[in-house]
Amino acid sequence: MKRNFASDNNSGIHPNILKAISECNIDHVSAYGSDIYTERAVDKFKEYFGENIDVYFVINGTAANVLGLSTITNSYNSIICSEYSHINVDECGAPEKFIGCKLINLPTEHAKITLEQIKNLILRMDDQHSNQAKVISLTQSTELGTVYSIDEIKNIVDYAHQNKMFVHVDGARISNACVSLKTNFKKMIVETGVDILSFGGTKNGLMLGEAVIFFNRELSEDFKYIRKQGMQLVSKMRFISAQFEAYLTHNLWYENANHSNQMAQLLYEKLSNIPEITITQKVQSNGVFAIIPSKYISILQEKYSFYVWNENTSEVRLMCSFDTTIDDIDKFAELIKNTVKS
Repeated sequence: MKRNFASDNNSGIHPNILKAISECNIDHVSAYGSDIYTERAVDKFKEYFGENIDVYFVINGTAANVLGLSTITNSYNSIICSEYSHINVDECGAPEKFIGCKLINLPTEHAKITLEQIKNLILRMDDQHSNQAKVISLTQSTELGTVYSIDEIKNIVDYAHQNKMFVHVDGARISNACVSLKTNFKKMIVETGVDILSFGGTKNGLMLGEAVIFFNRELSEDFKYIRKQGMQLVSKMRFISAQFEAYLTHNLWYENANHSNQMAQLLYEKLSNIPEITITQKVQSNGVFAIIPSKYISILQEKYSFYVWNENTSEVRLMCSFDTTIDDIDKFAELIKNTVKS
């Protein structure tokens, strides 16, 4: 099978994660999270985020986002998000179906919503004729590979709390963002005041699984029932938990994310030297967005898979993974260079 740049979901599983799964596949343990592996994984999260958190494991990011958001909203509420956000574009209407409230998606040039945009929406509060804005959902890093600064997050959180709102972070690529900012999870999430985080690892070396983390434990009081009713209470949870324990041990999360970010930077540098290619977004995490003349795209896709992000502009998305190699980048960039000049 050939390497590809279509998605970091297409990568394999890190050997340390596979080893952790294998090592917990012994004997019998209690089901539904009442096991030593889940306890140790939660303890690992507390090392990074502090003791005053609640952690719940689910299977995937859609579940983490939808169930987390459902905990803090009613059907008459609205959720403010970017037009590019997964909850708006890539979850098949699951938020609207299962939460039942309105998504207000904002037009964003770089997939980052701004405080000024939010302020324009906080209108008609306490008006019984209007849906009530309740949550601001940020994606870190964003679907366009850009990253919110710590100050940007803090300012949005402060404004949200001043207006009796919550902030949720979709952290499917949270590790890539953390590496990009040269910071730690506590500074980026806890100290900025974020209320709920969907913490992902599948795109960074895990087989499957996501953690929903509550930083205000009063909000998670009923989440165990919401998770069960949402069909995400995994019976053999140890096989998810063991992955996260390994992921958060010896900075494996950092090594994987740092590598994929570096590969994206290398790809950016290679493509920047090809006059026919235009880079469209800042390369701040593990994705490169570029305009490739449409007549070359199908030729390139015969040898490498990647997504056409915008068919009208011929903008493509090129994702790097923890297992992307320099050789992968060199060969792909050389193919593009030779193709556009042929």
